[in-house]
Amino acid sequence: MNQLIAIALGGGFGAVVRFLISSGLYQWLGRGLPYGTLAVNVIGSFLIGLLTEALILERITFSLEYRAAILVGFIGAFTTFSTFSLETIYLIEQGSLSKAALNVVVSVLGCLVAVWIGLLCGRALFLYSDGLWHWNGFVIPYGLLIVNAIGAFLIGIITTILLQKVALPMEYRVTIMVVMLGVYLTLSGLYLMLFLIEQGYSFEAHSRIMLTTFLVNSLSCLTVIWAGFLIGKQI
Repeated sequence: MNQLIAIALGGGFGAVVRFLISSGLYQWLGRGLPYGTLAVNVIGSFLIGLLTEALILERITFSLEYRAAILVGFIGAFTTFSTFSLETIYLIEQGSLSKAALNVVVSVLGCLVAVWIGLLCGRALFLYSDGLWHWNGFVIPYGLLIVNAIGAFLIGIITTILLQKVALPMEYRVTIMVVMLGVYLTLSGLYLMLFLIEQGYSFEAHSRIMLTTFLVNSLSCLTVIWAGFLIGKQI
């Protein structure tokens, strides 16, 4: 039951993010090609490759609900193969055979390449000492910190590009930014806390280490999101 609840929560958030990205791209680029569906599928494919290395392969063995919320719930709702299939059929019915073929080739190859790149990135991060750095008696999960930073960068650059291209009232923009930042910082910090707990740390005995790790993650993610904002403004 706990996994079902986790999947439902992750799926709800993933569906909302998918809608924002896909609808924003359609308003920006038009509907000549299914840009929105292609974008979320490629981004989702990269994330599932990267996070498979970070969340599975015994990185954390007990957080099944957390992994289910991200891999099954969020990414499952974020990506959409059924919509890709429907839009391809619509292109064929409209006589746009070249666009339909292009959509199939780019979607399939793009998603495969994105998953492959994500897996390579994840394996590289955890190649040395399983992504851990032992220093002064405690463990620094640098691999997970980098994974969180990659996600933060994607949030920063994608959000900035879409908010520049899509006409939204200021209160909606502020709401989207605050919600996305709050949810991401909370979930990424929670995952690090779970990892430290698995390594034998506890809030009672190691509160300084736990809080320091959480703050380092939050500050690094905010810095990378800010860098994504700057780059997104130039695109």
